[in-house]
Amino acid sequence: MTASSPREQLIETAIRLFNRDGYHATGINRILDEAGVAKMTLYTHFGSKEELILAALRARDQWFRNHVRRELSRRTDDPAERLVQVFDVIDEWCKGSDFNGCMFVNAAGEFGQSEDPIHAAAAEHKRLFTAYLREQAEAAEAKDPVALADRLALLVEGAIATAHVRGDPEASSRAKDLAGLVVREAVAGA
Repeated sequence: MTASSPREQLIETAIRLFNRDGYHATGINRILDEAGVAKMTLYTHFGSKEELILAALRARDQWFRNHVRRELSRRTDDPAERLVQVFDVIDEWCKGSDFNGCMFVNAAGEFGQSEDPIHAAAAEHKRLFTAYLREQAEAAEAKDPVALADRLALLVEGAIATAHVRGDPEASSRAKDLAGLVVREAVAGA
């Protein structure tokens, strides 16, 4: 993402800092300083830190899901293979220098009440990502596309959490092996 307006600069800076340092630990003044934006600009675009967090989560969600779609479309036309290769995309992200776990899981952890708008935004990201997996499972003619998508989403979450919490750079590769078995079973004879 490349900022072209003060609003976008605020969002990009917020994403970077929230991802690295957490939501509660990142103050508005720090975001403003690093974004090079005046406080009035912040409040012109966002009424509160919560609104900035929500905007950052929405932007990150859109970027992430578009990135995954583009990468998988570039790699293969086969929807069953996309369901397996999603773990390669996750693997590349987890091995990146800016990997600090999942922003959405971290947001849900810091804003633990399910009715909190920030928690709800994190849950929506997970729902939308799983819906993409379901679309691919349907296109692959899986016997039960909903179950397959749910299983793969669990493997993705486990790989990300293991990579982050245990510092295990090979978690996604191992999850990919399991995903291959799950996908083959789900689409065999569909």
